[in-house]
Amino acid sequence: MTKRRLSGRQIERIQTIQDRRRQRLASRIDIALSEIEGEPLPLEGRVVVRHGANLAVEDVEGDITHCLSRQNIGHPVCGDRVVWQRTANHQGVVTAILPRHTVLSRPDFGGRDKPLAANLTRLVILIAPRPEPSDYLIDQYLVAAEAMGVEAIILANKMDLLDTDDRAAFQERFAYYATIGYPLLWASLRTPETLVALIDHLRGQTSILVGQSGVGKSSLVKALLPDREIQIGRLSKATGLGRHTTSAATCYRLADDGALIDSPGVRSFRTGPLERDVLQQGFRELRPYIGHCRFADCRHDQEPDCAIHHAVSEGLIDPRRLANFKHLLAETEQART
Repeated sequence: MTKRRLSGRQIERIQTIQDRRRQRLASRIDIALSEIEGEPLPLEGRVVVRHGANLAVEDVEGDITHCLSRQNIGHPVCGDRVVWQRTANHQGVVTAILPRHTVLSRPDFGGRDKPLAANLTRLVILIAPRPEPSDYLIDQYLVAAEAMGVEAIILANKMDLLDTDDRAAFQERFAYYATIGYPLLWASLRTPETLVALIDHLRGQTSILVGQSGVGKSSLVKALLPDREIQIGRLSKATGLGRHTTSAATCYRLADDGALIDSPGVRSFRTGPLERDVLQQGFRELRPYIGHCRFADCRHDQEPDCAIHHAVSEGLIDPRRLANFKHLLAETEQART
């Protein structure tokens, strides 16, 4: 995708607007803190909704409080663990972001990483018979999961669209992912019992769903969250954010102490530029062969005595995965020029 380039005047105008907004927000926070009688105890919580400067923070008791965020602490996102204090108006101020274990981000128009969600432990990649799945996109998601250090799960949805023969061919096409250790699940929302395996994988985890448009993400969210409207109402009542709770990244409670982050930002999620070593590590089946090529800087293309090409010829690495690796490598190198 071609990056949008802003003129110096546009950048200056945007910076001026942002500075004004920051000044107004800082004034609101100072006023809120000045109304506190005595020093409130610091509390820990999780950001479950962020809309602009407004945060919904869930405490250890499960109660939701509408908070603002101090300007000098960075930009909290959905899933962040934070330190916050109550104010006299039954709201709160976030004073610190606790260290993130993982963060999902995407490049902004300037090529800088823009965090979307934090502290994930599961990345669920949705595919379906229609629209036609993109192996390249799947591999981008898998590289992102490996780079973050979270478990990736591939869920093939809408399997009811296929007859017996087509279903077998579809499953065979993606079977390789299971052989290299990724959970590969087959589901249809018309048959609820096919979601049992997915629900087991999400139990006690903080998960996010990613995938192409049209793979049934919204319908799957509704199936996993039968009380979603109740949760939205609870968030809206506690924060006053109203309809914004459905247009912003939101962390919903799943059964069995799990959480599901539903974020509009993942619709256009892509990996940003990665160092070659990070990219190689993102293809887990390449790892045993890294460092065994004749040349230390081998690109696994046309070089002689390439250990990875030898593994492909032996049927140990799928050639489609190697092709996607080389494509991603070329893209990341081009992005840096």
